[in-house]
Amino acid sequence: MRFVQGFLRQVVAGFAVLLALTVVLGIGYPAVVWGISRIGTDSAEGSPLRDARGCVVGSSLIGVDPQVAPGEPDPFFHTRVTGSVSDDDAFAPGDPAAALPTNQGPSSEVLASFVEQRRAAIAARENVDPAAVPADAVTGSGSGIDPDISPAYAAIQIARVAQANGASVSDVEALVAEYTHGPQYGVLGAEAVNVPELNLALRDTYRPGEETGCGGQG
Repeated sequence: MRFVQGFLRQVVAGFAVLLALTVVLGIGYPAVVWGISRIGTDSAEGSPLRDARGCVVGSSLIGVDPQVAPGEPDPFFHTRVTGSVSDDDAFAPGDPAAALPTNQGPSSEVLASFVEQRRAAIAARENVDPAAVPADAVTGSGSGIDPDISPAYAAIQIARVAQANGASVSDVEALVAEYTHGPQYGVLGAEAVNVPELNLALRDTYRPGEETGCGGQG
């Protein structure tokens, strides 16, 4: 009889512990983490970018290099090289879904050739001396979808962007300054310009007619 009573007490105690841990670890802890992740930031939802009408048009965490048709005005800032790069193409297709870091190392002749091709093309696009093209403009990031560029790369693009949008250089400079952020946590990295956020601000300010609807409507 005592054995049965002891066994039942252990079963009840074990069930109570199981129930308590289920509530705390299966419900309480996930709920707390979910709640904290939504305090003061969208990052848990992918940091979506919304246009002036509230439509999601991208993410501030994913760099997408804007493409224009040959001969058309180029009104937006360009990111670093994005997407995967083949061994015979110095420029990426600009597709975030194809994002991969390059496997070319610093001693690679292919990479050296790509860097020179990119430097010449960017210098021609921005009408600057090739020596003025910064390193981040001609190299990709480890993720292949870095949304940030250096202030130096943004600076050489300002004149072209201002002309293509019918804006003053000073106004575009002010936008660049607005979307320039300091090192992460104040110590990691250097100043950088968020290209997706900056390009959305440019579009909302100077090219609102290019909005293409929201959720397939409008």
